Amino acid sequence: MTEQRVILKTPRLTFVMWDEGATLVQQLHSTVATTRYLSGNVPWSLQKAEERLRGWFEEQARDGTTKYKLLAEDGRFLGRAGISKFRNEQFELGYSLREEAWGKGLATEAASALADWFFERELASGFIAFTHPENTASQRVLRKIGMRERAPIPVDGVLDTAFELTAEMRPAKS
Repeated sequence: MTEQRVILKTPRLTFVMWDEGATLVQQLHSTVATTRYLSGNVPWSLQKAEERLRGWFEEQARDGTTKYKLLAEDGRFLGRAGISKFRNEQFELGYSLREEAWGKGLATEAASALADWFFERELASGFIAFTHPENTASQRVLRKIGMRERAPIPVDGVLDTAFELTAEMRPAKS
């Protein structure tokens, strides 16, 4: 395995740039549970995972940010998380974790760390995020990091609940 470039670390998570990993991406999105709020509830093929991985490399090169590989303290693959351009316009926060990582506060830890990282790097004045209207767990995560609901946004034929966060809206650090 090649040495991975660390982008960001938290107490329990390490964000690294992908090396290879289409198989990991495909496994992450291979179940109905992990895709029920994504991609029209259709598990990803290896081809779709390869396309997304290529896109993440292109985004990193163009914008200096993308969806990164998310690892546990012990190096286990947990999922993906990052901020990238949505429809080549606004920056968008997104994450997806393996089922065994759900319910442990890892999505909140990842989202909060990414928000801090994004604003420290001054990539833009703010970013958006969106969730399927039934994905209340993800909506709680976004609210916890200070995001505010805004007008819904159509994504893959669904009117998703949308959120935004600007540097001015970000809660003060103590």
